[in-house]
Amino acid sequence: MAEQIRKLAYSIAELCEIAGVGRSFLYEEVKAGHLVLTKAGRRSIVLHDDAIAWLTKLPKLAPTFTPPGGTRGVS
Repeated sequence: MAEQIRKLAYSIAELCEIAGVGRSFLYEEVKAGHLVLTKAGRRSIVLHDDAIAWLTKLPKLAPTFTPPGGTRGVS
């Protein structure tokens, strides 16, 4: 059986597709210092480990309870 090789880095377009986010959001995260870009010549790439670290630091949303019938907060 062939061994799978993990990608070491992603282009901006690849990371957007993999993470399911837009290009503008990704660049906002870079500007805010939340995501690290690495330069390979003139090209910007994101190392696999940096992408994983960034994704795990994104805020989590707590699930909200909606009672059957969709009436929340009605007395």
